[in-house]
Order: sequence, then C-alpha cells, then structure tokens
Amino acid sequence: MSAQTSVASSHERVRPSSAPTGWQGWVLVAPFLLCFGVFSLWPLLNAARLATQQTYGPGFSRFVGLENFSQLLRDPMFWTALKNTSSFTLLSVLVQMPLALGLAMLLNRPGLRGRGFMRLILFSPVLVGVVFTAMIFAVLLEKRTGLINIALHQAIGWDLDFAWLERGVMSSLVLATAWQYTGFNMVYFLAALQTVPEELKQAARLDGAGPWARFRHVTLPAIRPVAMFVVLLCIIGSFQVFELPYILLNGGAGPDNRGLTLVMYLYQTGFQTGDLGYAAAIGWMLALILATFGIAQRVLASRHERMKGGTGGGA
Repeated sequence: MSAQTSVASSHERVRPSSAPTGWQGWVLVAPFLLCFGVFSLWPLLNAARLATQQTYGPGFSRFVGLENFSQLLRDPMFWTALKNTSSFTLLSVLVQMPLALGLAMLLNRPGLRGRGFMRLILFSPVLVGVVFTAMIFAVLLEKRTGLINIALHQAIGWDLDFAWLERGVMSSLVLATAWQYTGFNMVYFLAALQTVPEELKQAARLDGAGPWARFRHVTLPAIRPVAMFVVLLCIIGSFQVFELPYILLNGGAGPDNRGLTLVMYLYQTGFQTGDLGYAAAIGWMLALILATFGIAQRVLASRHERMKGGTGGGA
C-alpha cells in the first residue's frame, strides 16, 4: 500500500498544469491584436471614413457621403482604367496558365536530365524586382535596337521601327508579366502534378486512354483545386498591377491612356490630384472586385467538392 501511495503521489506531482485562462490568454494574444489593430483594422476603418469625404490637400476635407462612389460610376477615366485592367488580367491568365502548366508537365517527366537546374532557371525571374523587370523590358522593346524587334525582324521580317510602348502597350505589359511570373505559377502546378496517383494513370493507360484523354480525365481533375487557386492568384496580382506600367511607360499611362490601370489611377487621384477621398473610393471598388473573385472561387470550389463527394457516395 505504501508503494502504491508513493506512486500515486508522484503522478500528482508531475501532473501538467492547466491551460492559461482569463487574463493569461489575453496576454498571449495581445501582440497579435495590437499589430492587427494598428496595421490592419485602423487603416481599414480610416479608409472607409476617407471614402465618404472630399479632400483638398492635407488640410481641408468635407463630408460628401456616397458622392465619391456615385461620381466614380460616371467617371470615364475609371471605366478606361477598369477596361485596361480587366483586359490585362484576362490576357495574363490566358498566357500564363497554359505556359505554366505546360512547363510543369514537361519538367515532371521522369528521367528528364537537368530538371532541378531547369526549374531554378524558370523560377528565377520571380526573384527579380518588378522595377528591374520593367527596366529590362524597356530596353528589349526599344525601336531598332531592341532585342525583340531585331529577333522578329530576322525571323519574319518584322518592322524594326515598331514602337511597342506606343502601339503595343498591353502586349508589352502581358509579355513582361509572363516572363516574371510564369515560372512562379509553374511551381504550383509542378507540386500538384506530383500528387496525381500513379495508379490512376496506369489504369487509364490499360483502358486504352491516350495522352490527351489521360490528361483530361485523370490529371486535370486531380489538379483542379490548385489550378483554381493559381488562377485566383493571377487575377489578384493582375488587378493590383502598378509598378510595371508606371516604370515601363515613364510614369505615364501611355498613348490614349492604354496603360492606365486601376491602381495607377488611384495613385494619380490621391497623390497627384490630392483628392484622397476619391482615391479611397477607387480603392474600395478595387477591393470589392477582388472580393467578388475570391467569393466566386470559393463557391466554385465548394460546388466541385460537393459534386465530387456525391459522385463518390453514389459509387
């Protein structure tokens, strides 16, 4: 009995203490709450307040309610910026996604020599700053001396005097963005491809499915969640583009505002014109657009999961 009593008492001595409660828990989460309040919540609330005001420089402002948003819907420059940004986003998705997926499938082939080096080379452009990328393509897209015009002239007789930054503004922006971010998106697709069950591929091959049928019915459904995530990342990044057109077009929007984006228009309104209230309204419209894309992606992903679960349950 004495031995059992001593063992029981030893267990009581080593019993772990209870989890922090009350004020101790608040102390632990206080650093996060402080940083969130100072750097996220307060700027968000201040931006909402600012969007209801019309400002004249830093010293004067007046309350205008929702007039900024009403004026925004009637502003032709806003619609031009929205059209340019939407076109840039659509073209970026259509160019980057097939390229990224194709490169990922190429580098995922077993037995390919130098795969690690090729992955590094294709991923490395994302490590270069956007400003440096803009400076590189400003040189590449020069008339007569630009490498792109020279290469196209030698290949198909392209006009050496073609002004990319005047007549092909959107193409220049899409090309520069694709060079920088295709390898980044490729890494996501490459990780997704490596999770596709090999047994499904073998079963489809035994059933006589060709490469396209295996890709469509096995690979694509398996990587669909990652593909939707990558598309959402590309959309969000494209709608927020600012540095690339600003540097590439020498601080302007190009001829006839062909390179004017939403964030560039926000910058011009807030820091050049001085109407921070109107700029805040543009920012909230941009946030609403991105939130819509995020919600749509979430709804589509949930619907796909329900359909997948229903199919699996029926089987």
